Amino acid sequence: MSQRTERRVRAHDVATLAGVSTQTVSRVVNGAANVRPATRDRVLEAMAKLGYAPSQAARALRSGKLDTIGVIVHHLARTGEARIMESVARTAHQYGYAVTLLDASSENANDMNSALQNLRHDIAGLVILSLETAEIEHVRVPGRLPVVAADSRTLVHPSVGFDQRGGARLAVTHLLGLGHSTVHLVAGPLSSLQAGEREDEWRQVLLAFDRTVIEPFHGDWTLASGYQIGRRLADDPGVTAVFAANDEMAAGLLRALYEAGKRVPQDVSVVGFDDILAGYLWPPLTTVHQDFAAMGETLVRALVNQVETGTRSAQPVASLIAARLVLRQSTSTPGG
Repeated sequence: MSQRTERRVRAHDVATLAGVSTQTVSRVVNGAANVRPATRDRVLEAMAKLGYAPSQAARALRSGKLDTIGVIVHHLARTGEARIMESVARTAHQYGYAVTLLDASSENANDMNSALQNLRHDIAGLVILSLETAEIEHVRVPGRLPVVAADSRTLVHPSVGFDQRGGARLAVTHLLGLGHSTVHLVAGPLSSLQAGEREDEWRQVLLAFDRTVIEPFHGDWTLASGYQIGRRLADDPGVTAVFAANDEMAAGLLRALYEAGKRVPQDVSVVGFDDILAGYLWPPLTTVHQDFAAMGETLVRALVNQVETGTRSAQPVASLIAARLVLRQSTSTPGG
């Protein structure tokens, strides 16, 4: 006796029949208000014709619970990761999904895998945050589970990242454009992919402009490390411009320069990276803005697209979110 397996009707099928996007179908299913009545009627008619029962709606009817997206993260205490997580949760809710947080004790693949053992079997998909090392290929996830990763450089899964190189380029060319002969770097940890890209681009820009490359000091992203490096830089009269690889280290640097009697920006210009509380430092910090809200939204959209359409790309792609330089009061011409 032959067996026939029928393919489950998915949101993509409804969208095709109704002539709308899968996102519109999702908004109709979740009762969103920003859908025109005529569009809503077309979607509902297509759902009825195809017998579409979205998983989140079906489970809500049976158990009062939403479908769940898992998020595995380390370093949630950092402001950047916390802002991305907030955006992921908000966007997931808009699509009708709850969020389960899986806290890994480190970014080591073994610790990530230990956290993944706590995954619920009925999870709809997984977002991997905070992978600063290149170990994502060693993170074991269930074979058919939709996955999207943040800032991954190895395309095992679809990924969404910030344009680290573009941001560093903006920072360094801004300082050189003001007339500084070179730019010193307060770099991030050697183990960090993001820090490595910012450092590499800093070096490449200086070489392209035929400027002296002075080996950077490496911090650990914290205020304290920025402060300690800042004390050393403050003792060097040749330092007139500094690019700090994140705003927290930049804040520590500002404190050290102040204590050493160095004026910012008249004596030393400083640029940060992230745009986290930078406008509330003194002087207000010129910095590279990273759109953490956009990161969370893009991650969820990419994951929901996999879940709703039931498709996974044969060749995972990486999406980049553009950086932009926010000019404030911590940079000027030398001696300005």
